[in-house]
Amino acid sequence: MEILNDLMNYLPAAIVAIGGLVVMMQDGYKVKSRTIYSTTMIFLGLALVVATHDLFFAERSELFSGMALSGGTAAYGTFIVVFGAFFTVILTHDYLIGVKHNFPQVYPLLMFCTVGMITLATANDLVTVFVGLETMSICLYALAGIIRDKRLGVESALKYFIMGAFSTGFFLYGIALLYGATGYTRLEEIGAFTDGGLIYWGGVSLLMVGFFFKVSAVPFHMWTPDVYTGSPTTIAAFMATAAKTATFVALVLVLERALPFAAEQLVGTFSVIAIMTMILGNVVALVQDNVKRMLAYSSIAHVGYLFVGLAAGTVEAYSAVLFYLLAYTFMNVGAFGVIAYYEKNHDVHFNNVESYSGLGYQQPIMAVLLSIFLFSLAGIPISAGFNAKLLVFAAAVDAGLIALVVIGVLASAASAYYYLRVMVYLYMREPKEVVTLIQPKLVYSVSLVLLAGLTLYFGVMVGDVMSMLNSFFAVSEAATAAAP
Repeated sequence: MEILNDLMNYLPAAIVAIGGLVVMMQDGYKVKSRTIYSTTMIFLGLALVVATHDLFFAERSELFSGMALSGGTAAYGTFIVVFGAFFTVILTHDYLIGVKHNFPQVYPLLMFCTVGMITLATANDLVTVFVGLETMSICLYALAGIIRDKRLGVESALKYFIMGAFSTGFFLYGIALLYGATGYTRLEEIGAFTDGGLIYWGGVSLLMVGFFFKVSAVPFHMWTPDVYTGSPTTIAAFMATAAKTATFVALVLVLERALPFAAEQLVGTFSVIAIMTMILGNVVALVQDNVKRMLAYSSIAHVGYLFVGLAAGTVEAYSAVLFYLLAYTFMNVGAFGVIAYYEKNHDVHFNNVESYSGLGYQQPIMAVLLSIFLFSLAGIPISAGFNAKLLVFAAAVDAGLIALVVIGVLASAASAYYYLRVMVYLYMREPKEVVTLIQPKLVYSVSLVLLAGLTLYFGVMVGDVMSMLNSFFAVSEAATAAAP
């Protein structure tokens, strides 16, 4: 009876897992790709409805003998992951048809990858974190190289696999050392350990290195540009948003529940990581001519902004990091979605910024949508990206990290150049060759318009979300204080 109750509280993951098995069987029996896509959308849509309900109404509790969490931060992370997966599938279906590589295997891989992300975002034990991380990663390795007849895709998948396996070794050894030092793998039980020692700090260090690899923080970012460039564009969006969201939610849970003692000592480390990541990501993005590669380095820079919040380490900072992940999902899936639209009109190498010359007037709606997403990524006011950066930097100022915030603001200001450069080519340059753009499909257009609307909405309405996020950590702190 208890396991049934736990499954009901873990329903989004269960729905997506069952959906993954169903679409895998459909593929095995050679069902039409359109049917597989429709089945995937039905299961993800149902999971999204349940995840939205859980976000507002689910009680915060431990599931499966304390291995996983429901409600609160876990429900929030689950919602963003399922939301990102839902829109990724919509965009991926149309994109793969456009580039004539509509492999039905994409859909079960996306479903099982989503299950891994949910497991990661709801983990309450380091073993669960590892299982979720590896389930997600293995599926992403396959998705990165799904277009097998393209050398760049196979190369990106191989690089991702090698670097991912390397980081897994660090992560697993860190778990082993923390278990050796504390005798536990459960997050709150590790959190009760405050004695320190060589084995403890070795475990913390290796665990953090594993996380740094997965979120592509400098100097562990080397795989990101090549993998994003070689992967199908909509899959790159999935990696940049849902995968990072799941990993960062897990990292916040680990820092808040398992390593509050270590987090206080890691302020300097997180600050250095944040500075290096913001500077390198933005500086290298400035000189990129390939739009996908530019967005890859941009995603590295955004990881730096998130680490500003982790360095602050307060309830407000963690809440700001979680809001940032929501805003980043809207604007980055949207930006990659528009780029995928331009690609499938020409070819998958249609990514040089000069290729966009004069296209702003052929399909004005798509150009306007791309402009909204790029404005938000740059942090222009009245966009979700502006509020996300403002909240993270404000929390860091309250924590006394003034120098770190100054560097972050300057790095963010520099990023406006490479985002606005794309719009300059869209509207202010004459095309070098004639490119005919087809009318985007209705579902594709509506999805991008919805993402743009959410990007603008959360540029204005942010108070309710922050109140909800702050309440998650307030309840967590109260429960910790009440524990014997």
